[in-house]
Amino acid sequence: MTVQPKSITSLQNDRIKAIRALEMRKERKETGLFVAEGTSLLVTARDNGFVPETLVYRTGSATGGIAQGLVAWALKSGVECLEVSEAVLGKLSTKDNPQSMLGVFKQRWIELPPAPRIERDAVWLALEEIRDPGNLGTILRTADAVGAAGIVLIGASCDPYSHECVRATMGSVFAVPLARVQREAFVRWLGGWQGDVVGTHLEADQDFRKVKYRAPTLLLMGSEGPGLSEPLTAACTRLVKIPMAGQLDSLNLAVATALVLYQIRSPHLTL
Repeated sequence: MTVQPKSITSLQNDRIKAIRALEMRKERKETGLFVAEGTSLLVTARDNGFVPETLVYRTGSATGGIAQGLVAWALKSGVECLEVSEAVLGKLSTKDNPQSMLGVFKQRWIELPPAPRIERDAVWLALEEIRDPGNLGTILRTADAVGAAGIVLIGASCDPYSHECVRATMGSVFAVPLARVQREAFVRWLGGWQGDVVGTHLEADQDFRKVKYRAPTLLLMGSEGPGLSEPLTAACTRLVKIPMAGQLDSLNLAVATALVLYQIRSPHLTL
């Protein structure tokens, strides 16, 4: 039976308070939920098999087009739909100019597959203690663009389901498999990896553009500032470097990751 939307105009409504609380990492961790804003992100979620727990939209905004289709899909799927005033939506939004629609979703984490069973031509990405959600969101978007098989977050990384990160992914948070693991467990898992484990390092002597990478390939990137820890540097089968012509010795993490990912995946990318 198709559910009906519920109208809410009070800023003090308990459902509204609960959704707004998802701005806090503690609340996201306890509930396993997160918020995605905007019809484009919700379409990407739908196309990747995500169904929201709750759909919130501004009164009068779903009378046609994509928004109407999303509401119809949500109602048919039995999703809680809240039709709210502009003031309520503004309270929930993290943007100065709020989107007309947002969804509350369950986070999705995968277990790392056994390393020896990784597909032969797969490229995985592992990030050690990445701290900036904007960087992580951009990296997720790049991983999606190149067709990476998944991303592993190692240690105390920032939350990929934070508002800032989800927004920066432009929907790729719904498309790229995510795993999280502590450093010691990750090193043990690497023991069964069949191809190259590639790390970027300032002391490397190989140009990342001139290497023939052995598949399956895992690209391992360190955190902003400190870079790769010694245990993970030692776990790499190959260390590479991005050459610099100017005075800087390193790039923004998201930029560096994009350069190396595209180089590794180049044989599989066609127009």
